[in-house]
Amino acid sequence: MKKIILISLSFLIPFLNWAQCAMCRTQIKNNVSHGETELAAGLNTGILFLFFTPYIAVGVVAFLWFRYSKKHERKIGFIGHPKR
Repeated sequence: MKKIILISLSFLIPFLNWAQCAMCRTQIKNNVSHGETELAAGLNTGILFLFFTPYIAVGVVAFLWFRYSKKHERKIGFIGHPKR
């Protein structure tokens, strides 16, 4: 039963995203045609924020992991035995 629900949701989610994109696009076109560009600029900023946030988060985790592994490597040594 869970498998059926998961499969049906995986097919339904793209259609929900298309509907929201069309609504946003229509709203932006209406505002820009009336000379109001603040909403379009704010939406573009929000899109860029949502686009870069996961990459920044993954980069921070990768940096911390790398730093921890280097510190741990110096503490334990190359072969795995503690340094004397």
